[in-house]
Amino acid sequence: MSRLLKGKVLGIGLVMPSFLTLLVLVAYPVMMSVRTSLQNRAGEWSWDNYRYIFTEPLISQNIRHTMFVTIISCFFVLIIAYGIALYLRFSTRFFSKLINKLYLIPMFIPGVIAVYGFINFYRNNGWVARLIGTDNMLPIIYHVRGLIMINVWFNIPFTTMLLLSALQGIPNSIIEGARDVGATKWQLFIRFILPLSYKTMLVAITFLFMGIIGSFTAPFLIDRNAPQMLGVSMQQHFSVFNEIGQSSSLAVFMFLLSSAVGCFYIWSNMKHSKKELS
Repeated sequence: MSRLLKGKVLGIGLVMPSFLTLLVLVAYPVMMSVRTSLQNRAGEWSWDNYRYIFTEPLISQNIRHTMFVTIISCFFVLIIAYGIALYLRFSTRFFSKLINKLYLIPMFIPGVIAVYGFINFYRNNGWVARLIGTDNMLPIIYHVRGLIMINVWFNIPFTTMLLLSALQGIPNSIIEGARDVGATKWQLFIRFILPLSYKTMLVAITFLFMGIIGSFTAPFLIDRNAPQMLGVSMQQHFSVFNEIGQSSSLAVFMFLLSSAVGCFYIWSNMKHSKKELS
């Protein structure tokens, strides 16, 4: 066996475990969900489940609510995380070093514990209400505000870590050279820092969107009963109403939304790569 053939066999052997895992844990469940979503209660092929999710007013409200919460949460997470990453990258003060050691702590707190603490902190008779007064307390628990706040809290550490790694990859010589020729901070950010961290920002947005749109724990415990996030609505249709076909159609719809964001990320990367080659 030639060395080239051995290399090909070794490469396939190394990739095969990941491919099989992806096939069993992702591809097969997706195909089964698609099949179930296209069947009615009698087991006949039908579009009834998709007609239901696109014509039922409550599901339409759930879709709009999910998209609103996801987009707003992604926006705030990206703005705050990028600001923290910029501060940690270009500041050498003691406070920045302290934040650099502490900002990842929320990633290691279990989601249920974090949500429970959030509820105790921000409910009508919680710690904040006792400090500022119940009359001065805006409704947060069982409100969209609380859901957005907990989404931001959950996702800032990981997003900051991604963006900080991209910013740390920018050579200091580029920053110093731009400053030497008189570039302002705004020009430095727009012309150098932002373009060099653009790809990582797309990765962060992709992970954020997929994670928030399919979240369950926080929306189930903090959000109001109606409208609901699609993850909670899917669980309700599956376990409470025993509507497996409708829950499968919701799952396929969420998968298509996430796939659209993934395709946008791939398209943007390919477009950026073509510009670099041209």
